[in-house]
Amino acid sequence: MATDPILYSFRRCPFAMRARMALLVSGTTCEIREIKLRDKPPELLAASPKATVPVLVAADGGVIDQSLDIMRWALRRNDPEDWLAGDDLPLLGANDGPFKHHLDRAKYPGRYEESGDHRGEALRLLEPLETRLQRTAYLCADRRTLTDIALLPFVRQFAQIDRPWFDAQPYPALQRWLQTLLASPLFEAAMIRLPVWRAGDPPTLFPAA
Repeated sequence: MATDPILYSFRRCPFAMRARMALLVSGTTCEIREIKLRDKPPELLAASPKATVPVLVAADGGVIDQSLDIMRWALRRNDPEDWLAGDDLPLLGANDGPFKHHLDRAKYPGRYEESGDHRGEALRLLEPLETRLQRTAYLCADRRTLTDIALLPFVRQFAQIDRPWFDAQPYPALQRWLQTLLASPLFEAAMIRLPVWRAGDPPTLFPAA
């Protein structure tokens, strides 16, 4: 029986990014399996009919296939930075719901039929973050917590659509927050490049032993 959890992941997926950062900060070692979204392995499909990453298979066989649930699972095991004190459900819901909706349509306009100013709508939804970050260095406190890390990959993705345009917006606190988190050793460690996993490959530990 496996002694480490198994994490099915994809490096550039924002949901997988947040899960990997929580696993890292909690000190949870897992076997990581980098997948190709266009060629999902049957082992992933068998573990979760949802068939999207991240999926964590615990050592006891239990499956967690929602990124926020993976974050909370890891942090309940060990939370050295007290990230769970900043588990802001309204901000998380706004990010994973309306903001993600407009982000997808701003980033991939050819995939969707509906028209509209999705970039403008996504930017408007970032206003509450700017307001908070003018008061504290991070979204829930003067230190990073779960909410910061959960939102980071999505704000990053939005900024990367047109970085000069994003940097020109009147959101200096949000821009500082983004740059600080992107420059952190935690983010760098979470973005390690891995080969695509194939059945029979030797286990790849994350973080590396």
